[in-house]
Amino acid sequence: MNRCKPSWNALVFVALCAVLAPAAAQEPIQTQNEAALGGRNFPQNTLRGRFMVVNSPEIQLDGQPERLAPGVRIRSAQNMLVVPANLTGQNLLVNYRRDPAGQVNEIWILTPDEARAKRASADKPLLNFWPFVADTGPRDDGKTPFDQLPRYGQ
Repeated sequence: MNRCKPSWNALVFVALCAVLAPAAAQEPIQTQNEAALGGRNFPQNTLRGRFMVVNSPEIQLDGQPERLAPGVRIRSAQNMLVVPANLTGQNLLVNYRRDPAGQVNEIWILTPDEARAKRASADKPLLNFWPFVADTGPRDDGKTPFDQLPRYGQ
């Protein structure tokens, strides 16, 4: 039993949505293709380090004391979520990302195949906001005379 007949406007709207939906799709996230070596795809600004939970949320990254962000996501080598308390005392090789406050908010425990893949961003500084840590362009070492500093538009 049909209670309402489809109107012409509704059919045109559905057709337009079907045509325009692929055009409105977002750009894919840039990744470093570690999947080619049998691993997962990690975001481009992911760092690598040695990770150990001391007493959650206190951790050590490469031997330095750090702090986990509230709502941190830790993924095991099988890509399943792990509770930080289950990893206490284990020294693991991981890929990780930081939030804008500098706290670690995403961690991926690596498989042996993923560990063999070299991270392009492993030598980046503490906060991995690429526009603020770009290695290109002139730098001031503090000893450059004022008249030799780069000017706006150079």
